[in-house]
Formats: sequence, structure tokens, C-alpha cells
Amino acid sequence: MNTPVIAIHGGAGTITRSALSAADEANYHRELHAILKSAQAVLTAGGSALDAVSEAVRLLEDCPLFNAGKGAVYTRAGTHELDAAIMDGATLKAGAVANITCVRNPVLAARAVMEKSAHVLLAGCGADAFARQQGLAIVDPTYFHTDARHQQWLRVREQSGMMLDHDAAAFTFKESAHGSAPVDPIDPDNKFGTVGAVALDMHGNVAAATSTGGITNKQVGRVGDTPLIGAGCYAANATAAISATGTGEVFMRTVAAYDVAARMAYAGATLQEAMEQVVMQVLPAYEGRGGLIAVDAQGNLELSFNTEGMYRGYARGGDTPVTAIYK
Repeated sequence: MNTPVIAIHGGAGTITRSALSAADEANYHRELHAILKSAQAVLTAGGSALDAVSEAVRLLEDCPLFNAGKGAVYTRAGTHELDAAIMDGATLKAGAVANITCVRNPVLAARAVMEKSAHVLLAGCGADAFARQQGLAIVDPTYFHTDARHQQWLRVREQSGMMLDHDAAAFTFKESAHGSAPVDPIDPDNKFGTVGAVALDMHGNVAAATSTGGITNKQVGRVGDTPLIGAGCYAANATAAISATGTGEVFMRTVAAYDVAARMAYAGATLQEAMEQVVMQVLPAYEGRGGLIAVDAQGNLELSFNTEGMYRGYARGGDTPVTAIYK
């Protein structure tokens, strides 16, 4: 029997101590800890890695602190378009949804695509209709609204830019703290905020899931790496389960999640070596910012990022969960 492992992330970007109050910081730690405890309980009860990542990402989607589900960022048109993916390392089965607008928990829609359809990826109104047919919770699009995300969108929109989720949050903080114009100009290449989970269960199987509300002020119809198997999400027992967060377009171009697995499979790299190469060498070479979390079938765990911070945490067996924000 394997010692089960669960790890989660809540997005990467310009997350600095100066941009978070002590109360906000404590709130993030509290939510990450609670979500880890719930997913950990699934694993310690003998549940599957697939069930654990589903539970973790569902709870991350329900938490308005993160850019997925409730609290998703706004598109250029002032709407919400959500993406998610899930993958089973034991079978290589996968499911994903893109640009859905009314499903409370996109990760559950992705899992339904995997388990209840002949497809891997459904998008737009077809994905929404499929979720309805499967009896998933449907919400009015106003459900996804939070005042913080709306204010973030208004500020970014004024600059005609797009921002990686937590860069936008830091920008909002600096703008409000200094009263007028933002301290730093918006970098249009900072394009992503997301949540995800990876797990190893007692039976030696791994799984991964990723979900996002996209980019603040993104063009309507844009799809990032999150729902693309191999880019923002990948899992195979032979290598590892990986979930990504960062500059989506670069993760797509480098097939970042699969690149980690490929380096392990074809070059004999350890999980640590593969993650270091992809996160610290491959992605930065194309101005890719963000991070990856991963676990392999031996229980090796890596949470790597090349930004100022990444909301993250993990738990092994029945041990107390560990959470972190900064480097």
C-alpha cells in the first residue's frame, strides 16, 4: 500500500508580502489547509486519486479567493468563461471543458466528459448543454461575480491589457495603496491564473485536475492551457501527475505538463530534475511565468514556480497539511 499524497495550487504570479495584508494571508492559508484536509480525507479512507483531485479542485472552485468557479476573472466583454480538465493516470482517460458559462463546478463537468461521453474536450454552449444533461449544478452567470474581481477587471481594462491573475491582484493593491496611477505598467504577457491538484492514492494510481476562470480582460473565446491535455494537465502512472499555472500560451507552446512526463519517460530524469528543467529553463526561455505541481507513483512531490509566489500546499498520509505562498 502506498502512502497517499495530495497537493494543490491556487495560481502563481506577482504575489508579494507587501501586496497581502496579514489578515488576507491568514485567510489564504486557512482555505488551502481546509481544502487539503478534505481531499486528504478522501485518500486516507481508501479513495482514488481521481476522487481526491476532483474534491480538491471543486472546493478551490467554490472559494472566491481563487480564479476558478466562484471568483473567476472577467473577460473583455464583462462575462465569465471557465475551463477545466481532469486526467486518470491509471488509464490515461481524460476529460475537459472550455469556455463554459453556467456550470458551478467546471471540474465536475470535465470529469463527466471523461466518464459519460466518447470525447475528451467539449467547448462552449455544447459543453454547457452536456453538463445540464448530466444533472450538474447550473447557476446564473452572476454566481461567478465577486466585487474584488470586478474591480480588478475595471482597473486592467483601463490599461487595455491582460494580466496573470495574481499579477492583477497585486496591481490592484498597488493602485489603491498609492491612490492614482499604478506603480508598474501592465505587462500584457502576464496572462494566467488557475487552480489545480495532483494526487497519489493507496493503490499507486495518480491523477491530476486543473481549473481556471482565464485571464483578466481576455478576448472572448480565448482558450488557454488548462483544458488542453499535456499543456495544463497530465497524468500517467508510469511518470507523474502534473497541474500547471502560469502564462497559458507558453505552457501550450511548450506542452509543459507532458514535457515533464516525457523527460522522465525518455531521458530517465527524476521528477525533481524534470520539473527543474521545465519550470526554470524551458518556460523562461519563452518568457513563460508560473509553476507546476507534480507527484509520481513513488510519492515524490514537487511544487515548482519561477514567479514571486504560488498559492500551494500538500499533505502526506494523515500528516498535518503544509501550506505556503511565497518562495
